[in-house]
Amino acid sequence: MHKMMYKNHAPHLHIRDGVYYFVRRVPIDVRQYYASNRISFSLKTKSFATAHRASKSIVQRLDDYWLGLRLQDINIPAISVLKDVSADANAGVTTLSEALDLYLKLKGTGKDKVFVRTAIRNVGYVIKVLGDRPIPSYSSSDAASFRDWLIDRGMGIKTVKRVFSSVRAIVNIAITEHGINCVNGFAKTYFPAEEGVSKRQPIATSDILLTQRLCIDADDELRWLIALISDSGMRLGEAVGLLKDDIILNNAVPHVKLIAHSWRGLKTKGSERCIPLVGASLWACKRLLEANYDSIFAFPKYCSEKGANANSASGALNKWLQENVSKQYVIHGFRHSLRDRLRAVECPSDIVDAIGGWKTAGVGQSYGNGYPLDVHERWMYRICE
Repeated sequence: MHKMMYKNHAPHLHIRDGVYYFVRRVPIDVRQYYASNRISFSLKTKSFATAHRASKSIVQRLDDYWLGLRLQDINIPAISVLKDVSADANAGVTTLSEALDLYLKLKGTGKDKVFVRTAIRNVGYVIKVLGDRPIPSYSSSDAASFRDWLIDRGMGIKTVKRVFSSVRAIVNIAITEHGINCVNGFAKTYFPAEEGVSKRQPIATSDILLTQRLCIDADDELRWLIALISDSGMRLGEAVGLLKDDIILNNAVPHVKLIAHSWRGLKTKGSERCIPLVGASLWACKRLLEANYDSIFAFPKYCSEKGANANSASGALNKWLQENVSKQYVIHGFRHSLRDRLRAVECPSDIVDAIGGWKTAGVGQSYGNGYPLDVHERWMYRICE
């Protein structure tokens, strides 16, 4: 009975190992849209009745879809007098370059030149690839094409993600401020996993001590910078942008006062903090203040009123570190190590966060003024014992 129904009423059903498959040839006139001349897939059922119903539905949907493809190729009468609705819909809507101007106006106040330059550069990438268009006209497929272009230029996935994060924020602020009724085309782009990327390694305590001995032997500006970071856990950009006046040695607790400057902002509000100076960091600060430089900056080689060049410093420091200590280390590894070193002496997590300028979870952390500086100093001394 089933065989008879199958032959007479279900021409697109095939059965394999008891499971029904839908199989149908693609018509010649729409074959250009397909990679194969035949459509074939499992209906995931062994029931003829269920497969038959599914087949009829699929046939109807394919016929409707193919009709639409055929109509696309037909010359529509009086097409020249049709109104361009999409153009009207986007008329007067904020373009990407206008969104950038708005973003810098609202978010750029008090930020350093790197922030502005980065935003301009990332939007420039989009405009080069996709054009300067109204915000609603950028689709998710446009964003995917932009992603592929960035990857083809040799950018790593982490860098591509940072570019997208910047562009996404710029588009979002325009949508919100101007009440644009659209979806951010850059909001949900898929990023493939980056192959061959290893996690940044914290620097072993023995190698930290080796590095500090080498810095004391060399005793120059580059080595002062490394030594300062090694026992303070400061970000490189934070250290490079210091004024000499930010270093307070004439105090019961010698420390660095980290605040934002016009030439160097801070990553987050929590990054503004005081860090007790101990060990190699204290030695480095004493040496650079003793140096007879005619400059207000702690590291004038890498910082001026025009900006703090952390990228240039990073290249020089990483090269020296890898040539003299280990090829697996980068300067940021000292910051990872600080957290591990504080954990090792059982330092409370909220003090760890306060010293490193990491965000601390919990509403209660926003109350009060936090621990006194001398409490932080006691824990910092413990990691140098």
